[in-house]
Amino acid sequence: MIACYAAGGGLGHLTRLRAYLHTLAVDDEVVVLSDSPFAADPRVSSGWTVRPAATGLASLAPDELVVDAFPAGLKGELTRLPSGIRITHLARLLCWDAYRPLLPGDPPRFDRTFLLEPLDPAHEAHLRAVSAEVAPLVLDDPPSAPLDVHGWMILHSGPDAETLELVGYARDMAAMEGADPPLTLVSPHRPDGLPAGVAHLDVYPAGPPGPGVERIVTAAGFNAVRQFAPWRDRHRMLPFPRSLDDQFTRAARARPGSTP
Repeated sequence: MIACYAAGGGLGHLTRLRAYLHTLAVDDEVVVLSDSPFAADPRVSSGWTVRPAATGLASLAPDELVVDAFPAGLKGELTRLPSGIRITHLARLLCWDAYRPLLPGDPPRFDRTFLLEPLDPAHEAHLRAVSAEVAPLVLDDPPSAPLDVHGWMILHSGPDAETLELVGYARDMAAMEGADPPLTLVSPHRPDGLPAGVAHLDVYPAGPPGPGVERIVTAAGFNAVRQFAPWRDRHRMLPFPRSLDDQFTRAARARPGSTP
């Protein structure tokens, strides 16, 4: 059995775990420790057993523990991990200066760490110091049907204020270009205040884009940047401030002509 520790309330951790388990062709029982409300959606968590993030690992007795994104948990709560199991860490870009003070005095050690994107040098140095093996890993999502809409597609899982800001960004961009494309918001729910004329779809997974999609508008979260990289010429990002996720650096790296 594989236990996956995915503290955090968003959809991104769960989407990343789906891709990781598919990439490594995991066919063992999977228990995901998460308090995210999205974990209750069978489209997201089909095939998993979901338990609260505070579930004791000793009671689960997994063969492997996968720790997503935060090497010591969201708040530095992972201080004593069970011995005798393989521990894997999935590393993505963090605001390392903000996260580093959360590390406990004796931080978790990993049998292997997968680097999912370039990290802050100090972040990577820490992971190399606490990991027996460090290697890059390119994630591959489970196959899904194309999502085809006519015009521009805006994708975000919330909160509503950010979703509406992305819609406003798309509308402003269209006005600056002298365009009037149909706009479709793909989001788990329709936010209050969505402008008239903007269609809404609740679809998961949201992609790959079909031939009718002329523009893709997202924030600069890990999954959005990764999943829409093949359509970078059509993809526009509006990074949002996060306490621990550096969306601004990720968006800058994704610009045409930039280097990782």
